[in-house]
Amino acid sequence: MEEKFNYGKIFLLGFGFFGISIIWALYNAYVPIFLKDFALSSFIIGIVMVIDNIFAIVMLPYIGALSDKTRTKWGRRMPYIMIGAPSAALFFALIPIARRYQVLALMMGTIIFMNFFMALFRSPVIALMPDITPSRFRSQANGIINFMGGLGALFAYFGGKVLYDINYALPFYVGAALMLIANILVVLFIKEPEEYRVKEKTKKISFKETFNQSFGELKENLKDVFASQEKSLFFMLLAIFLWFIAFNSVETFFTSYAKFELGIKESTGAFMLGIFALGFMVFSIPAGFIGGRFGRKRTMSLGLIIVTAVMIIALYLGLQATSGKISTDFVVKAFSGLFLLGGFGWGLINVNSLPMVVDMTTEEKVGGYTGLYYFFSMAANIFAPPLSGIAIDYFGYSSLLVFATIFFVLALIAVQFVKRGDIVAQKPQDIYELIPDMD
Repeated sequence: MEEKFNYGKIFLLGFGFFGISIIWALYNAYVPIFLKDFALSSFIIGIVMVIDNIFAIVMLPYIGALSDKTRTKWGRRMPYIMIGAPSAALFFALIPIARRYQVLALMMGTIIFMNFFMALFRSPVIALMPDITPSRFRSQANGIINFMGGLGALFAYFGGKVLYDINYALPFYVGAALMLIANILVVLFIKEPEEYRVKEKTKKISFKETFNQSFGELKENLKDVFASQEKSLFFMLLAIFLWFIAFNSVETFFTSYAKFELGIKESTGAFMLGIFALGFMVFSIPAGFIGGRFGRKRTMSLGLIIVTAVMIIALYLGLQATSGKISTDFVVKAFSGLFLLGGFGWGLINVNSLPMVVDMTTEEKVGGYTGLYYFFSMAANIFAPPLSGIAIDYFGYSSLLVFATIFFVLALIAVQFVKRGDIVAQKPQDIYELIPDMD
């Protein structure tokens, strides 16, 4: 662990998150539209869209714990990145080819393999942040990494719209190339601490020993969640589960909502999601410093209030548009403004949540707790598309925003029961009073 906060190194590490965010933004924006070509219902599309989350919930906690125990000449996280990133990029680039041939089995094969390899390296690349960052700077570091992730999503939504309008395959080819380049930068320029590299006379641990140790750590981590007398970790992970149900539902079906409910092109719907990503990117670094100054719990609570208000106002505007009371052009402008504000709120939430989780454990178990974070967020993403898909099938696309609002409110309630993982706020009392205290 380095003693000082190295901004340059954190920005370099952010390229890993930049590449991941490009892939997921494009995947969530356009793959549901591709799947409509096969005459699938919204519920079935929702099932397909949780394949990544099924892999994640099965693999991420284990891979995170396994990387804690891994020792190679490259480090403990890098081998997973070196194998997972190029393989995922290859299969991601094959998705539009599968669409062109209109073979569902080919489409499903590319989706499944792409999601497997994405799950292989996601926990390790994110766990690098706490590996090289002192505890007191992790909100700020996570803000920088999320800024880079927001930049990736921004490129995917804005640049992806331009590329998609030229040829629907171009965003996938360019996105795959950028993710590969971004992770090459991480591998080349981020050096893991020496203690995680195998020395010449170091006794190597067998795969079986590593597996047993990692599985044992995973069981201990899950015991920390459910068996501990102090329930802060449980409520923090529950809040993460709830707000990712809300967010992933909107992310998965908003382009469909825009096209089939509001009568807007899917690329314009993706552009509006890009406005959300822009707000997130712009506010992610300030969100880290706000969390570091005013406290993570208060900051996340404020963010949840903001995104809830955005969902409610967007629902009202959408209903006004479908009834013909306001124009489509006005809706696009209004949603863009709302989503910019929603991105600010999402930054306050998302930037401070991972540091809060990993600060509930020791340095030796950071990878495992990073895996727990993704276990619960991906579990949410398993439930979100099918549940919101059912709501859409029965009640129409406007129910999407109602669904999201309910789960953001439930997350806000859960956060209030979290008592650990925060940092000591350092701020004048008069400023402190401006931030809502929901204890």
